[in-house]
Amino acid sequence: MALASRKAGTMLALGFSSGLPYALLIGTLNAWLGEAHVAMATIGVLAWIGLAYSFKFLWSPLVDRLALPGIGRLGRRKGWILACQITLVAALLGLAMTDPVVALGRFALIALIAALASATQDVAIDAWRIDVADETVPVELLSSLYQFGYRLAALVGGAFALFLAARLPWPMVYAVMAALIAGVALVTLGAPDTPRPAADQAGAMINEPAPSLRGLALVVVALGWGWAIGSIGLFMVAMLRPAVPGVARPSVADFTRGHAPLIVLATVGVPLLVAALTNRARRSGGGGGGGTGKITAADHLWLALVAPLAELSGRLGWRVLVMIGMILSYTLCYNVWGSFALPFYLDFLHYTKDEVAFASKIFGILMTMAGIALGGVLFARLGRMPTILIGAVLPVLGNFVYADLAEGAVHIDAMARASGLSALGGVFGADARMLRLLIAISVENMSTGIAGAAFVAYLSGQVSRSHTAVQYALLSSMTFLVGSLGKGIAGDTIDHLGYATMFRWTAAAGLVAVGFVLLEWLTARRTEPQNAA
Repeated sequence: MALASRKAGTMLALGFSSGLPYALLIGTLNAWLGEAHVAMATIGVLAWIGLAYSFKFLWSPLVDRLALPGIGRLGRRKGWILACQITLVAALLGLAMTDPVVALGRFALIALIAALASATQDVAIDAWRIDVADETVPVELLSSLYQFGYRLAALVGGAFALFLAARLPWPMVYAVMAALIAGVALVTLGAPDTPRPAADQAGAMINEPAPSLRGLALVVVALGWGWAIGSIGLFMVAMLRPAVPGVARPSVADFTRGHAPLIVLATVGVPLLVAALTNRARRSGGGGGGGTGKITAADHLWLALVAPLAELSGRLGWRVLVMIGMILSYTLCYNVWGSFALPFYLDFLHYTKDEVAFASKIFGILMTMAGIALGGVLFARLGRMPTILIGAVLPVLGNFVYADLAEGAVHIDAMARASGLSALGGVFGADARMLRLLIAISVENMSTGIAGAAFVAYLSGQVSRSHTAVQYALLSSMTFLVGSLGKGIAGDTIDHLGYATMFRWTAAAGLVAVGFVLLEWLTARRTEPQNAA
């Protein structure tokens, strides 16, 4: 039986190992920092470690090609997975032994190392899942088990971690989580693996531009990415270093206003322009002849960074600008403030850790799943673009609900009384205070569930079959880019203007996505019939 196989059991454990660090680093860590009274602007900057998950495709060629010395003998994928798990255990223990109030810079560096290890582990686990799949244990089954393990880890790293934190110091909680990953590492030791191919044939490069043109394009793109990552890193260092008396800390708002547009231009605009120019050069006779030899690291980077955008710009023309704008802005409304949810519940609204564990991490996950299911139904009944539009509008309304919650929940209480939810909550033992939180989380999580289901379907429909994996990875990573950069200014807004204002501003930012969806809907209706003809 496939479910009883060693591959299936290993996949479940690896899914857990993939989801636990993400839950601990992107969500639960901010509850610890909020309890330690770290400034919201600083928490927003620290949330930029999540960009490791957005940029992981940059070093994925190394994971695919490089065998780690010593530990690489365990297997093509196992060596990387186990190395990342060992790093994660050490990093989580390092966080447990570091006081974020006294040594915030060191704390942030350890968290960044953990995020890089976690993102790299995701790359290796994704490759392992595809490699070991066969007729007995198909990739569809392994993918489902991966998602199950990942969601289980979200509960453990969220609800269970908060449950423990209500009874134990935060360092002890992270030590327990490190022990859980160490247990999974033992499972990894016994995991099956596939042999490394003797040679990787470059069939995928046959129709790509000449090596000289690819090399020039990669240099330009690499300079843009290098400047962007360097700028973010240097600002994080300046922001998180110990305060110097008489010297003002750098302004998150000023950095975001001055650098965020340039960072988006360097990481998205420049590669897109290079891709378009490469297409033009190839059409005019300046390309062709990718060769049939062994794939080099530069070839992998080309296929990861430029080729997906070159295919998109060649297929869609100028409409690719609308699509990229929609991708960059679609999740902005809720991704920007997500890192502040736990400090908002715990430190601003003063709910207990047990209350937040249930409302946000258990009830909230159920509401997200309900939203995802409803999104699938809407997609089948209404079609692609109407559902995508609904998914863009609803999170904006959800942010206004949260703004009301931040200001005392006058409108939430009125709606609860008018709809009978107050009476229903009383039946289940939820007082008015708890009901407010449950209503706000219901609206937000169902909205984002619908939006997520619609957006994944949209992205899946845009990728080319010739670049499916890398194109989807690149496009999906863009969804986190602007949201991650916006976390810093959102934290700065909370510090100076409060949560309610931040929620209203992010709701206004969500209107940008609504505009791009309408524009994409209009341009798609105009161009698709022409393409079909």
